[in-house]
Amino acid sequence: MIKKISILVLFTVFMVSCKSKAIAVAASNEPVALAEKMSAKKIIENHYNNKNEFSTLYIKSSARYADDKQTQNVTAEIKIKKDEQILVSIRFLGITMAKALITPKTVSYYEKINGKYFEGDFSSLSQWLGTDLDYNKIQNMLLGQAIDDLTKGKYLESLLEQTYRLDDTSNKNTKKSFFLDADKFLVQKQEITQTAEERMIKVAYADNKVYNEVVLPTNVSINTFQKKGNTEINLEYNSVTFNEELSFPYSVPNGYKRILIK
Repeated sequence: MIKKISILVLFTVFMVSCKSKAIAVAASNEPVALAEKMSAKKIIENHYNNKNEFSTLYIKSSARYADDKQTQNVTAEIKIKKDEQILVSIRFLGITMAKALITPKTVSYYEKINGKYFEGDFSSLSQWLGTDLDYNKIQNMLLGQAIDDLTKGKYLESLLEQTYRLDDTSNKNTKKSFFLDADKFLVQKQEITQTAEERMIKVAYADNKVYNEVVLPTNVSINTFQKKGNTEINLEYNSVTFNEELSFPYSVPNGYKRILIK
């Protein structure tokens, strides 16, 4: 189970350091204007106008895992050096049970219960999981941003009440939908469906906080649906710190067996 939590947190699952704590900016109490129809290009432009200016991000979170048979609560520590590396540590009762280190070129992972580890690149990992992955997609998912670079796709836009929806029209087998609020153009939810494989992943965000550096969700809900069963990960971001000097310690313990993906 710890292995499943680590994989979901990791794959389905950040300027000069000022060493300051993150300061939340109070949300405005002004009434929200009614949304108007808008082109996909303009929606995407507004989404990327949201500030994203930091060098490092340190998140302490609680994580709840549930599938068709069991439920487990752990803690997840996430360290991000923007565009360079991400370290995820999964702990149970204060003991580190799994770690994952991601860089733009490599993915490394180990878990203690079965004494196994993985080292490879995104091509082999994407083939194994059945969906294209790269560093930016994982980083974006954790930050509450669109997983894909929306400026490179073709989308059909629609408006439902106060939510803009963008549907990717470039791939018939893989359907991608992005839901953005009409006020700040932040991602509320994103869905990826692979029709031939009969699987889907939904990532939803709640309770965004506006910081001086970036807007972050405080809750991330990851749901996967497959023929073999459904799983859910719920991440609650308990505390965040920006622009501190962080270390990224990672080493596979002796005696662990390597996982080979063919």
